Formats: sequence, C-alpha cells, structure tokens
Amino acid sequence: MRLNRFSVFNIGKTKSPYHYFDNTLNHKIFDKVARKCYLPANNVLLDLIDQYDGKFKISFSLTGTFVEYCQKFMPEVIDSFQHLVDTGSVSLIEETYFHSLSSLYDDLDEFKDQVMMHKHLMKDLFNYSPKVFRNTEAIYDNRIAKTVSDMGYQGIITEGAKKILDWRSPNYVYKPINADLRVLLRHYSLSDDIGFRFSAQGWPGFPLTAEKYAQWIAQDQGDIINLFMDYETFGEHQWVETGIFDFLRHLPEKILSYDHLDFVTVNQAVDRFKPKDTIDVPWAISWADEDRDVSTWLGNEMQHACFRELQELGPALKKKNDPKLVDAWRKLQTSDHLYYISTKGFEDGNVHQYFSHYDNPYDGFINYMNILQDFKQSVSDENMLKN
Repeated sequence: MRLNRFSVFNIGKTKSPYHYFDNTLNHKIFDKVARKCYLPANNVLLDLIDQYDGKFKISFSLTGTFVEYCQKFMPEVIDSFQHLVDTGSVSLIEETYFHSLSSLYDDLDEFKDQVMMHKHLMKDLFNYSPKVFRNTEAIYDNRIAKTVSDMGYQGIITEGAKKILDWRSPNYVYKPINADLRVLLRHYSLSDDIGFRFSAQGWPGFPLTAEKYAQWIAQDQGDIINLFMDYETFGEHQWVETGIFDFLRHLPEKILSYDHLDFVTVNQAVDRFKPKDTIDVPWAISWADEDRDVSTWLGNEMQHACFRELQELGPALKKKNDPKLVDAWRKLQTSDHLYYISTKGFEDGNVHQYFSHYDNPYDGFINYMNILQDFKQSVSDENMLKN
C-alpha cells in the first residue's frame, strides 16, 4: 500500500494512521493491473483448465494485502479466483498476510501471527487450508524452514539459487538439514524467460513460442520443474501486444504433447516426490535481484535504520491493544517500502526504479522514516487512539 508524501513538519500531527496511505494512487494502479492482468488472465486459466479436463494445474500465492485491495476496489477479482479454486486444479499457497519481512525479526511471534492471519483468510474466502508455504519474496533459511515445519506445513517454496545447490539441479525436491519439510526450488532461468525476457528482442531466445518453451522443458532433467513468477507478468509486465496471452493459451497443449510431462500443483508435488538430498541454508536467500539474498531490502544503512524502527515499534504498539494501530503498523511492514529504498545500480536498480513511485531511493527513505517517526510518536497520543 503506497504511502502519501509525508513531510518532517507533519510529524506529531497525524490523527489517524490510515492517513499514511495513498488510497487514490493505490486504487488507480490496482484498477489498471486488475483489468490488464488479473481478470483476463484468470479467464484464460479457467478456460484452459476446462479445455484440458483439469490436466492443466496451477498454484497461487495471494497475500492478505492483495485480497484487501480486491475487496475494496474490485470484488469480482476475488470471485474469479474462487471459480479457479473450485475447479480442483488449483492449490493455494500460505504466506505472511502482509507480504512482510517479519521472518527476519529477532522474535518470530509476529511472523507466526501473520501466517495464521493468512491461514484464516484462505479458509474464510476459499474454504481452503494450504499445506505449502511461500515466504515473502521466497526468503528462506534454516531458521525459517524449522519454524514453518513446526507450524505443520509440508512444503516450502524458495529460490533454486546456485549458492545453496552448487552442482546440483533445482529440478528435484530437497529437505532442510533441520526440519521435516519438502523444499520446492524455483527454476529461475526458465521462470525468468517468461517473467523478464519474453518480449526482449535482443534475447537469443526471442521470440519465445509455447512450442519452443515446451521443448526446453522436455529436454531438462529431473523430477519437477518449478515455474514461479509475478502474476502481473501476464498483461502488465508483458503487455497483451507482446503475445503473452497467446503463449499462455498454447502452453498446456505443447507441454502435454510430451508423454513424460504433466502439470502438478504444489500440493501434488510434495506428495509425489521424495527429497533427493538435503540443503543447508544458514544465511537467508530470496528470489530477488542477482544476489538472490535479502540485500534488496536490507542492503544499505537507510534500509537497516527503517527496519530497526519498524521492528522496535511492535512490542509497545501491541500493549495498546488497538486493532487499527496494529493493522497500520503491519501495512507499513510490507516489503515494498524497503524495496523502494534500495540503492543498487545496473540491472537491479532499473527494476527497482520501474516499480517505485519515488523519484529516487533517498526520497523514499525520507518519506518512510518520517512516517515511522510520526507513528512512533503517536502511539501514545490519545487522539490517534480514538480515530
């Protein structure tokens, strides 16, 4: 939820924490993306599931923040996801309700609370209980794996990063060294061929046809290929004019033309395949940027300063027992706020700037820190507590 511009001169004057959020901009962007991506892509997927008698299968990770957008601005988007889940060919994936970095906090109680919030949301909206977890931006380490396993989940999705695999392939199910959990590793090259390179005319694989892509998959070795990408790939990052929807419409036919290929949901994947080996991940990885770590959000001093302020707000805030304040604090935890403060250059920096509504990372830092300071000061303000 993007933030309003907040001056240092406004600190201490806010009457409601919901004034931090730019509802006009949020509505405008959501409406655009819903019409370009969510509604048309869902319709295509529903048709494909029907056309191939349920043999085409997919899985979705829908944050609570996303669901709130749908409920507030366009409820028919939720209806279309419900129709997909009702087909039985769709798995829903658990994650943190607010797409937060709470798994990196010193205390994991907030992380567990957000996961349980998401669990209840999936049950209420879809009558569905996920058994596979995907952390925010696929952030993963041994500590997170153990926590997720202890919470009862059977599988977790993360990045098939070379730094944890060495010579091994991401096309197998793995097991953490410290938990009874199936780890599904994203095949980042094949996923990014669609998500980032599909319309890149200078890319050697251009143009990417469904037939060519299916051939690449058919030639790859292993038990399973995990393709995972932003859903906005279809219609928003890759516009309809690129042919992305035509590619999607033809992909099931080309995949299923190979006798040794089929589609599975994440639930079916953790049921079907036994772990090939163990993985040891003492330091957090993610699917973001070239580094495949958490430097996207915690790579400079500005980000660390904001992260500390955000984390330290929690204990005092929860003692107030005010649901509106806690809800606003959790919305401020969404990973994007720190993403916009990244000072990375080159290719990573270009991607960050594409998504950001700030002129530069320093502008984002000043705005976000001003809001955190106001929120910190206002926690004891009776006027805010009443609003």
